[in-house]
Amino acid sequence: MDIFLQQLINGLTIGSLYALVALGYTMVYGVMKLINFAHGDLVAFSAFVGLTIYTQIFGEGVTSIVAVVTVFSFTAALIAMVGVLLERLAYRPLRTAPRLSAVVSALGAGLVIQNAVMLIWGPNMRVFPSNLLPSTVYEFGGVVFTFTQVMILGLSSILMVALYIFINRTKIGTAIRAVAIDQDAARLMGINVNRIIMIIFIIGSALGAVAGLFLGIYYRGITFDMGWQYGLNAFVAAIMGGIGNIPGAMVGGLILGLFNAMISGYISSQWAEAFTFILLIAILIFRPTGILGEKVAEKV
Repeated sequence: MDIFLQQLINGLTIGSLYALVALGYTMVYGVMKLINFAHGDLVAFSAFVGLTIYTQIFGEGVTSIVAVVTVFSFTAALIAMVGVLLERLAYRPLRTAPRLSAVVSALGAGLVIQNAVMLIWGPNMRVFPSNLLPSTVYEFGGVVFTFTQVMILGLSSILMVALYIFINRTKIGTAIRAVAIDQDAARLMGINVNRIIMIIFIIGSALGAVAGLFLGIYYRGITFDMGWQYGLNAFVAAIMGGIGNIPGAMVGGLILGLFNAMISGYISSQWAEAFTFILLIAILIFRPTGILGEKVAEKV
């Protein structure tokens, strides 16, 4: 029972990060019908940017709420700007082109970001300082969890709930949903489609930046090519939940995190990736549109 509860905490922790990254995939697909394969590399880029901001401004010995808020805020803002630039240069010129062209552009953009990270920070692993967040360890009923895990679960939950409310309860959120249904009709209603697309890239990239920083803090080691692994898992989570469906991305991320944790705890961590795709295939066989369904309107 202790193993199950321990893996439950571990699975919810990494699953909430998968969900944050998956939201970036699902928002872009829901509005643009585009798989932003460069999103995972933006997540890796954010980890390196955050580490650099922390070491350059505060040094490797400071643990304070000011340092944490500064690092997360500056990193999220910078990655959001990079996301907007990515959309403007790599995707906007191809909006009327066949979808395959945009997919190739996304893959190329991801390679550019990945190699830029390698050239700037080098190919070797970088290590996050252990004292960016308090190293407090809690134990309850034989289950051990850290302050970092509490922060990840708490902040991720707040961000996901806030995004859901923003999309469904605000004027801009209504405009986003309208653009997702029909861009031409949205233009006729006076909605600035380019502005809406810029907003979804800002939100998706910022959420990915938060996830990238938490991945660095949680696992400590970061590499220039880690975006592919975490990006792929988040993409799988988005498909599981229902691509284009925001609650689906959240549910898919949590399910994938829990599934991987249980496989690692009871079978072997080496088999976790293989079982991930077995789970994906099973879900798509019985539920082709994902667990909560694919919310992408088609023109008729």
